[in-house]
Amino acid sequence: MKTADRTGIRTGTPAVVPSRPTGRVLVRVGPRVAIPVRRSSLIAAVLSVLLLLGAGVATLTMGRLGIDLADLPSALMGEATGKNAFVLNRLRGPRLVVAIATGAALGLAGALFQSVTRNPLGSPDVIGLSAGSGAGAAAAALFLPDVVPVSVGALVGAVAAMGLVYVSTGTGFRNPGRLVVAGIGVAAMSTALTQYVVYAVERDKASALTAYINGSLSARSWDDATVIWTVLLVCLPFAALLARPLTIGEMGDDLSTGLGARPDRTATAAVVLSIVLSAGAVSVAGPIAFISLTAPQIAKRVTRSGGPQLVMSALLGALLLVLADLAAQQLPLFDDLPVGLYTMAVGGAYLGYLLLREWKRTV
Repeated sequence: MKTADRTGIRTGTPAVVPSRPTGRVLVRVGPRVAIPVRRSSLIAAVLSVLLLLGAGVATLTMGRLGIDLADLPSALMGEATGKNAFVLNRLRGPRLVVAIATGAALGLAGALFQSVTRNPLGSPDVIGLSAGSGAGAAAAALFLPDVVPVSVGALVGAVAAMGLVYVSTGTGFRNPGRLVVAGIGVAAMSTALTQYVVYAVERDKASALTAYINGSLSARSWDDATVIWTVLLVCLPFAALLARPLTIGEMGDDLSTGLGARPDRTATAAVVLSIVLSAGAVSVAGPIAFISLTAPQIAKRVTRSGGPQLVMSALLGALLLVLADLAAQQLPLFDDLPVGLYTMAVGGAYLGYLLLREWKRTV
């Protein structure tokens, strides 16, 4: 029975007002941890994983040297022999594992960089990392042949390029505008050095070097897989810690500071983490273009939500690179072209799509 208190407000059993659906579901990790996730993001992530598994199976089974689909489960359980063992353990297995981790690292690096610079066309490539790695690989091939591996030279070149960018800005990695301008200058100098080396070295060495500096997954080993997976797994917890500050930071520096965030520290940490992920990818596969650019943008579109979308960017980066490498291995018109050429084609087509879409808006 309802009564009225002295204020004239009726009291009694409160009415239960159903809450509006928020579009989120709880993903439980153990008995005590529940993470709220948008339903659209969860569906997109599940579909991406399924597509990635399908692309992985196709990589191992397609073509003249592919493992028969009926034999694949037993081969994956360690029972492969003969040709199947060679394909799984030497030819395609390491290549697939490297492609997954490399694509994930590049996608995650791009998401971090685009979020902190608030530039949808930003990526570590823009600040000269890829060009620097190519110059380092070229310098190792010309000046220290058979002494310093090309992959080590690429890693040193990437680190050196980022060091030059850091010094050139005068503010480290805190100012996105200066970062991009300094990166363009470093990239131009690095490209000039790379082109000189390609012209100066012998033809056979130049061909191998050109394949590497365009990004290649050919002849990868389990050692390469160990390197890139170690880098990725070490960086993932730090990326998770940055997810919330980056989401707040996208609202603007003034508002994020008012909410207790530290935009300068977040920006520096995100750029450094992006560089580490990209350098790890470069060390095992060379400078593969456009994955860092396209994966985060596709992630935002398929999830239709704001924020950096770190998990989806990593999944889509892995999927894009595995599909590109599958095309590099199986397309009959070309003989195992570097996978970087395929990602360049995809990235160029995506940029063309963005330009066409923008043009239609302005007409």
